[in-house]
Amino acid sequence: MDILRHDLYIGPAGAYIDPHFPVEKALITHAHGDHAIRGHKHVLATQDTIGIMKQRYGEDAAKSWQPVAYGEKTKLGSLTVSFHPAGHILGSAQILLESPKQRIVVSGDYKRGFDAGIAAFEPVPCDIFVTEATFGLPVFQHPDPLAEAQKLAHSLAKFQQQSHLIAVYALGKAQRLISLLRAAGYDAPIYLHGAMVGMCNYYQQRGVELGDLRRPVDASKEELKGALVLAPPSALKEVWSRRFSDPITGMASGWMTVKQRVRQRGIELPLVISDHADWNELTQTIRDTDAAEVWVTHGREDALVHWCRKSGLAAKPLRLQGRDEEEEAA
Repeated sequence: MDILRHDLYIGPAGAYIDPHFPVEKALITHAHGDHAIRGHKHVLATQDTIGIMKQRYGEDAAKSWQPVAYGEKTKLGSLTVSFHPAGHILGSAQILLESPKQRIVVSGDYKRGFDAGIAAFEPVPCDIFVTEATFGLPVFQHPDPLAEAQKLAHSLAKFQQQSHLIAVYALGKAQRLISLLRAAGYDAPIYLHGAMVGMCNYYQQRGVELGDLRRPVDASKEELKGALVLAPPSALKEVWSRRFSDPITGMASGWMTVKQRVRQRGIELPLVISDHADWNELTQTIRDTDAAEVWVTHGREDALVHWCRKSGLAAKPLRLQGRDEEEEAA
C-alpha cells in the first residue's frame, strides 16, 4: 500500500490531509478556509490551528480534537506523524509521514520570510516533498515586506488629512501587516473592520504584540482623518467604507505584483506582502528538502514541475480540487 495517495489520503492511517469535505480523520496544516473546514469527526493539528478553527467555526466544528506540538511524534497506524513549522500563519505546519522505508512531507502553505510571533519555516529532509505553488512562476519575486510596510507608513505621514483604507485578509495578513508597521516605527492606533477583531484578539492572546487597535465605529470623523483602517477586500466597496472621506485605498497581497489586478481593483497603494513562498523560495525549499520526487498540489503547478524535471527530479502536478484560496489571502 502506498503511504500517500494523490488526493492526500494516508492509507496506513485511514486519514486525509486538509480534505475539503468532512471525513472520519483529518490532519490539518493550517486554518485558512481552503485547508480547514468544519464537519470532520476527528482533527489532528497544532494547538493554534485548532484554536483558530474553533474561533472561526465554533467549538463543535469537529467531534474531537487532538492538538500536537511542533516536532512531537504521533503513531497513526504503521506510520509516525509529526508537524513542523511552515511559517505561513499562526499554527501553520508541514506534516511529515514516516515509515521505515520512506519520508514524505506535505508542506501545506508556507513562506520563508520573518513573521513576528510565527514559528519560522524549517526545511524537513524527505524522499517526497508535496509543495504548494501559489506563486510558482519566475516572475513572482517578492520584495522586502518591511520596505512595503514603510511605504505605507510614509504615505500616512505625507497625507495626514486622508484616511488610508487597506484591504487585507482577516487571518494572517492583517496581523502580519500590523506587526510590520510596528517594526517600521508606526505606533499610532490602527482601526479594524469588525471582521478583523476576532483574529487580532486571538493573536494577541497567543503573545503576538499588535499595539493599539480600535474600531472605527468608536471614533469621530475627525479622529479618522489620516488614520489607518484595515478591512476585508469586499468591504472597500460596501456602504461601510463611506464613513471615510476621500480615503487612499490600498491592498496587501502577493498578487499586487500583477499591475492588471491593481488596476482592476482600483487600488491606489499596492503593497506586495505575501504569506506564500515566491519562485526563488519555492525552488530553494525543494533543494533544501533533498527530495528526489516533488508533487505540486495547487497554484502555478506546471512551471514548477518543469523546473523540477529540468533539475533531475521526478515531479508531477496533483491539481487538487478545493484549493483555490482567495487571492487577498496570498
